[in-house]
Amino acid sequence: MKLYSWNVNGIRAAEKKGFLDWLDQEQPEIVCIQETKAQVEQLSSSLIEDHGYYTYWHSAQKKGYSSVATFCKKEPHNIQIGLGLDRFDAEGRVLITEHDNFFLYNIYFPNGQKDEIRLKYKLDFYDELLPIINEQVDNGANVIVAGDWNTAHHAIDLARPKENEKTSGFMPIERERLDTYESHGWVDTFRHFHPEPNRYSWWSYRTGARPRNVGWRIDYFFVNENFIDEILDADIHDDIMGSDHCPVSITLKDGGL
Repeated sequence: MKLYSWNVNGIRAAEKKGFLDWLDQEQPEIVCIQETKAQVEQLSSSLIEDHGYYTYWHSAQKKGYSSVATFCKKEPHNIQIGLGLDRFDAEGRVLITEHDNFFLYNIYFPNGQKDEIRLKYKLDFYDELLPIINEQVDNGANVIVAGDWNTAHHAIDLARPKENEKTSGFMPIERERLDTYESHGWVDTFRHFHPEPNRYSWWSYRTGARPRNVGWRIDYFFVNENFIDEILDADIHDDIMGSDHCPVSITLKDGGL
């Protein structure tokens, strides 16, 4: 049972680059998509319903910006659009779906590179999310947080850590937020299974970085520590093209859904 997460950098562009062919070939149980850059009314039926998946969309108020979608083979028990915090929900960053054995958060975390205001917005988002998911775990639920976290946690998670210590996405203050998540029992599933270096999920278009694998690992599946035994593996699919990000995945034991 495979769950994928993929920042497609525009779902309409991804469709033209073979997204639906990939979906048909892989047949994952769930796909979390970030940065759809689309309102639902702008999409064709081929993206919304003609592929055997239930689809859910959270679009930003600003057209062509941010936005997430979740594709599910099996209809979720419940769907929540946004965190319930207007400051963040206006940007279309969160979809929450409830399944048999877990809650799934599909999140496009803010990027802090523009200026200090956006960096603070990003840090505030981390700070607001953590108690929400902690409370669900404290109440006995399992939680998966999937998406583009927009931070490389450790030096192993990007090709050029020294050069990027002052770049948003690898600043100490951002990495400390992920330290805090781990201190609360959240597990980075890929790193749990794969200690090896040089595995990345995003490469800059501007520098032609992908052929040289000068990348960053910023797309993650985090789970609460009591759920990690239900995960068989995690992976990064850097052979899949169509975006400046590649898909990442986790494989659940049978019955994990």
